[in-house]
Amino acid sequence: MTLVKDSAPATRKARPAGPATARRPGRRRENLAGYLFMSPWIAGFLLLTAGPMVASLYFAFTDYNLFNTPKWVGFDNFTRMFDDPRWQKSVEVTAKYVVIGTPLKLLLALGVALLLAQSRRGQSFYRAAFYAPSLIGASVSVGFVWRSLFSDGAVVDRTQTFLGFHAGGWVGNADRVLYCLVALTVWQFGAPMVIFLAGLKQVPRELYEAAEMDGAGPFRKFWNITLPMISPVLFFNVLLETIHSFQIFGSAYVVSNTYCGPVDATLVYTCYLYQQGFKNAQMGFAAAMAWMLLLAVAMVTAVLFWSQKKWVHYEEGAR
Repeated sequence: MTLVKDSAPATRKARPAGPATARRPGRRRENLAGYLFMSPWIAGFLLLTAGPMVASLYFAFTDYNLFNTPKWVGFDNFTRMFDDPRWQKSVEVTAKYVVIGTPLKLLLALGVALLLAQSRRGQSFYRAAFYAPSLIGASVSVGFVWRSLFSDGAVVDRTQTFLGFHAGGWVGNADRVLYCLVALTVWQFGAPMVIFLAGLKQVPRELYEAAEMDGAGPFRKFWNITLPMISPVLFFNVLLETIHSFQIFGSAYVVSNTYCGPVDATLVYTCYLYQQGFKNAQMGFAAAMAWMLLLAVAMVTAVLFWSQKKWVHYEEGAR
């Protein structure tokens, strides 16, 4: 028997276009549409954020007064900064404000959040009432009202006199005017309070019930259950409020009647930066100050992130 092989190979059929090939033009159109919708934000970021940041970095190494051509001076602005006693005073005032104001604000926010986390009548009203100062506290009008309240012969002064303390107003007193700013920032505790409330709602009730069965009291339950469970929220609030405290300007500028006094008692860092840049036309020096502030905030942020390993407790796989 002779086996005859087919000399003509079978003709291969062309494969139809797969789903990936068919969807490729559609994906390109979707990406193009996405970039088109993002283009206003991209343009705004490049023109209003990235561009000015690059320009300010260049100005930080120049002698520039807004009217003449920038002249390269290298690190002269930074060396001059460390020799400036008013710059040193602004660092001292800002550090004091951050160290005192931020913890007090967070303590009050956490305390009120613990009270509002319990079911009670009118809870929604109280939450809105305590949150309202955070919405209006940064306005210039509130700064004027605050200055009026703490001036000589105003409400705070008369209250002190009624209680037997003849201390006078706070605004004109170099030893007390900074605490006036601290009181203003503590009054705006609504935003961290809402974040604390959200964290408290996530604590399982079973943990409290088990602690009660073991005879734990309110303080022990707070220290051993509440604080560890809301430590990520606490870390977030500490980080956010610390950064905000470094950026204080409006309230200090308005309460001190635009001169950051008396005797530089409210000369916070951004207030001195504003004076150098826009009153003294030392834009190069002001740009160097701005980058030093950015570096300081970055260092504090790095320290906070490093320290969270020791006191922030995350659920397994949640980090």
